[in-house]
Amino acid sequence: MSDLSWPFFDEEHRAFASGLERWLDAVDVLDDEDRPDASCRAWVGALAGEGILRACVPDVFGGLRAALDVRTLCLAREILARRSALADFAFAMQGLGSGAITLFGSAELQHRFLPGIVEGRLIAAFALSEREAGSDVAAIAMLAAHDGDAYVLDGEKTWISNAGLADFYVVFARSGEPGTKGLSAFVVEAGAPGVTVTARIETISPHPLGTVRFESVLVPASQRIGREGEGFKVAMSVLDVFRSTVGAAALGFSRRALAETVKHVTTRSLFGAPLAALQLTQATIAQMATDVDASALLVYRAAWKKDGGAERVTREAAMAKWFATEAAGRTCDQAVQLFGGRGVTRGEAVERLYRDVRALRIYEGASEIQQLVIAKQTFAEEQ
Repeated sequence: MSDLSWPFFDEEHRAFASGLERWLDAVDVLDDEDRPDASCRAWVGALAGEGILRACVPDVFGGLRAALDVRTLCLAREILARRSALADFAFAMQGLGSGAITLFGSAELQHRFLPGIVEGRLIAAFALSEREAGSDVAAIAMLAAHDGDAYVLDGEKTWISNAGLADFYVVFARSGEPGTKGLSAFVVEAGAPGVTVTARIETISPHPLGTVRFESVLVPASQRIGREGEGFKVAMSVLDVFRSTVGAAALGFSRRALAETVKHVTTRSLFGAPLAALQLTQATIAQMATDVDASALLVYRAAWKKDGGAERVTREAAMAKWFATEAAGRTCDQAVQLFGGRGVTRGEAVERLYRDVRALRIYEGASEIQQLVIAKQTFAEEQ
């Protein structure tokens, strides 16, 4: 894990991280790539039973602290990702899927849904993306038409994590004018009439992912999150919190790749000497180690600033996600290369890492989008 002596962390962070490490040392890994839904459900139950999901909500609903603490979220994702991509996924979606309710939900919605997140009774999903509206949130086409004291939702969401597994979806739909000002956010229960999972999407790193159709779904106005027209604000605020945690998950993958590689090159002989004796191997290890430390510093700088009261950390979070995910891609690729034939063999840790890490450069804003965000923020600050 990251160096807990850094000034980014306090004693509560150190205790949380140490406790999570000890628990993972003792727990059986629950991953089954052939049954990702069952694995994720099992991880949610295990994380809830150990109290780890308390990091996802404020203390009034059974959480750890008075407000979401981004450093704790990042520590959890870094440590979990180093052990299991599905454990990280299960934890991340409980936080991301309920984050809008935590930050903008009414007291009624918070009391109705957040305790279930902590206890593992409810599994959450964040339904933002559409076929023509991924990074371009302003292009969302799903409609939320007024119907008395309710809304009728019509449209389709895709690339939705926990599709078919979730008990509720936080859904973003167009309730008004074109563009970002016409979006609103809603809590929609998975069992509501008209909600259907129409397809499952298979990926190189298996996890619950699919397309969800909303056909004439009646949603009470009391299940709107925030005010009408605040959907874009809600979405960006949630991503502002959780984007840094994607970098933290990437950091966990990088640390595992580095550790596996160091072990391999110091024990594998080549031309009568350890692979580690070759200068090119040493150069690669130096690059991997530097990428790991640089990623950690960017991730926890963003988290620390957000926890310190910054309203937005758009620039810092974008830097953390962009650098850490790209660095993790390099690190896992370098690990595979140094493992040689073993690196592309099913069952090897670095082969799984190579597949697990790839999606992080795409979801919650692709690397190219992060670069645009950083540039825009930099221009604004320098003018």
